[in-house]
Amino acid sequence: MIPFNKATVSDLEEQYLLDALHHSKLSGDGKYTMKVYDQFRERFGIENMLLTTSGTTALEMASLLIDLEPGDEVIVPSFTFSSTVNAFLLRRATPVFCDIRPDTFNMDETLIEGLITPRTKAIYCVDYAGVPCDMDVINAIADKHGLFVIEDAAQAVGSTYKGQFAGTLSEFGCYSFHETKNYVMGEGGAIILNEEKYMDRAEIIREKGTNRRQVLKGWTDKYTWHDIGSSFLPSDLLAAILCAQMDRYDEIMDKRMAIWNTYQEQLKPLEDAGKLRRAIIPDYVQHNGHMYNIVLPSDQIRTRLVDELKKRDIMAYICYVPLHSAPMGQKLGNRPEDCPVTEEYGARVLRLPLYADMQMAQAEYVVEQITEIL
Repeated sequence: MIPFNKATVSDLEEQYLLDALHHSKLSGDGKYTMKVYDQFRERFGIENMLLTTSGTTALEMASLLIDLEPGDEVIVPSFTFSSTVNAFLLRRATPVFCDIRPDTFNMDETLIEGLITPRTKAIYCVDYAGVPCDMDVINAIADKHGLFVIEDAAQAVGSTYKGQFAGTLSEFGCYSFHETKNYVMGEGGAIILNEEKYMDRAEIIREKGTNRRQVLKGWTDKYTWHDIGSSFLPSDLLAAILCAQMDRYDEIMDKRMAIWNTYQEQLKPLEDAGKLRRAIIPDYVQHNGHMYNIVLPSDQIRTRLVDELKKRDIMAYICYVPLHSAPMGQKLGNRPEDCPVTEEYGARVLRLPLYADMQMAQAEYVVEQITEIL
């Protein structure tokens, strides 16, 4: 069987995990957490980063940091995972769904200004498939209207936009290190504070609203309750796994890109024959090989292809049911026709198996079977 996804684990992850178990803290902010911060500083130039229990909680922290309140509106793409929207629904803010671009499936930046009202407070943009949004345009709109921008870069660790790393493209960046991502810690994520002024409050929110981290740094001799917050910090055991993954950064990136490029090259004849559309990457983006999508001519053809691949032990999946037309989205008053491009492509996109330890022969077999079926 060719699985849809499989985390890559080596002896190094085991070595670091056992060392953390015996020589670090079982709770958060131990030596491996600090090593991870050093790795991200050295590789990406990120100065202010906090590991979290998930990409979801990183987004929740961002919602707290910008003081979202009931009645505030947040512009967000519908073609994303529920975490992006749940993060601010928990603050009783209202999602205003923006349609997507048909090339990258990212938020269509040309539609944003038409969705802004006096109640709009933020834009949550999603770097779908590891491809950053057109952030120059989005940030300019936000500056013009006095809005916050949160970059959901859950899938985009290592990708760049005009030479700048995803996660550093707005005031707040949010990563995921879930086992389905390129670099993993099982369950985990991170919030990136690209403006220094947010760091102190972020540390308090992450520690259940207390200044405990200041005590650990030796800045004060006792900690007390200062703000709203929750338990957002992960165990140092999980940080040890991520530390090993980041030591293997180039190896993992190279392997994923080799599979991605194989799909892109070998599926061209099917695209030329009008059987599918291959991935489209803007020339201002360097992506990280997070996922490979194809677009089929119809929902019916996609369903048949999924079923036939499954019979041949190949696991391929649709990406998302659009949030605006999902049961919760409709409960909030949205209609399927609100985002027509999202509806169209949401019914036709298919995600192919891709993981670092996938063999080239397996990727070629996937292409052969898709060709035969279509």
